[in-house]
Amino acid sequence: MKILAVQSRMGIGDTIIFLPFIKALSKKFNSPISILVKENSKANQYLHQTNYIDKIIILERDNKTNNRHDGFFGIFNLAKDLKKHKFDKIFIFNSSLRFNVIARISGIPKIYQYPLLTKNKQHITEVPKKFLKSNFDLDVNEDPEVQIDNVSISKAAKEFQIAKDTTNILLGIGGSGPTKRIPAKTFLNVIEKISNIKNCKFFLATGKANEEQEILNEILQSKFKNLCTRLDDLTISEILPLIKNCNISICNDSSFSHLSSALGIKTITLMADTPLIYGNYSTKMFPIIPEGEKTVTHNTLGNEKIDPQKIFEKFIEITS
Repeated sequence: MKILAVQSRMGIGDTIIFLPFIKALSKKFNSPISILVKENSKANQYLHQTNYIDKIIILERDNKTNNRHDGFFGIFNLAKDLKKHKFDKIFIFNSSLRFNVIARISGIPKIYQYPLLTKNKQHITEVPKKFLKSNFDLDVNEDPEVQIDNVSISKAAKEFQIAKDTTNILLGIGGSGPTKRIPAKTFLNVIEKISNIKNCKFFLATGKANEEQEILNEILQSKFKNLCTRLDDLTISEILPLIKNCNISICNDSSFSHLSSALGIKTITLMADTPLIYGNYSTKMFPIIPEGEKTVTHNTLGNEKIDPQKIFEKFIEITS
């Protein structure tokens, strides 16, 4: 049986959040699931070894440029691209009439989709839970899971000299926007507190944006530089096995918080300016919110108010 799941939200985080629902469908129909995702999901870099995923098909549409799947003619181009796979079923995790039409034109016999034209303010986890419960009586409560082979994990341990008597910590210091990025001084405070009590090594994961590089360089120019290894020249697929070797992660709301928790690593998520659901949807996530706040959402603007002492206390709690 050939099955396609459509997850058209942007970015790595949203794609990972939907993995439990895709895995549940795989179990239900005893078949790996192909996925249609946007290019900025970067799914090819972290789902290529996950056994419940079949093909990764890229949705060439961003509403900004004239891509293959944009506009009126993009409907027929995408339908043509899907038709050659001969899918038996499609699960559309949105309410778009466009995807419904595309599924019909491409000749997919069974179409399952959120109620049409009701996409405003849809909860990112509750709506798909209800979708699978109402259609297949499936209760989905698992954490997202990204799989990676043991050979890659062992190779990374050797390459990065990861010792079992060392506490290896991923620091996800990047972020897609300035209000999500926690200042270097906060991370330096945490590094100092942890290194005072642990023999530890820190792996710094970030992107190449100037603001992210400034945080990276400030940490690397500190007195703790010998404890730190930069990862910004590596691809996501190269970083995955290294993350799997870590004991714990401390991450901004970034791709690395989602990847780390999906790899089964306990992850302290620093939630400064994004809805809390993005930092607590997994049992592997342990969110820290800004001082003085009861929750966090867009425009909380709390990146300067994340208390390093709270991070340290959470680190002690989940590693003891």
